Amino acid sequence: MALRNIRVDDDPILRKVSRPVENLDQRVQVLIDDMFDTMYDAEGVGLAAVQVGVLKQVIVIDTGEEDEKMVLINPEIIASEGEQEGPEGCLSFPGKAGIVTRPNKVTVRAMDREGNIFEKTGEGLLARAFCHEIDHLHGQVYIDKVKEWVNRE
Repeated sequence: MALRNIRVDDDPILRKVSRPVENLDQRVQVLIDDMFDTMYDAEGVGLAAVQVGVLKQVIVIDTGEEDEKMVLINPEIIASEGEQEGPEGCLSFPGKAGIVTRPNKVTVRAMDREGNIFEKTGEGLLARAFCHEIDHLHGQVYIDKVKEWVNRE
């Protein structure tokens, strides 16, 4: 396991669309482990592979809540409801935070690191993390959705 460099600011890779994972080989397993190490080192709650320069549909999330540490491979949002508005930041845009509107409840379908398909519903922070990280896989970044900039706490 190793720390990877997080791509930041105007790095063009952050605007690229990631490809689906077709083989859960050793390289993907190492990527997942490295992504968790990198995310924890940067004190984040989510990280998409594109943020470490890999155009694969892989996300790691750990909100710190029970059952909210997960790997999502080829994730898709299959349902959402409600609305929440609040501050959001991103490891790829250090020192910045802005008010973003997201769904309050989101259900995703994805594959875990063993290849099992699962669905998970999250509310609040987890719903926000699902949306934020899945946006990364489509070349979208939160700074394009900011309504108002705020200081990071």
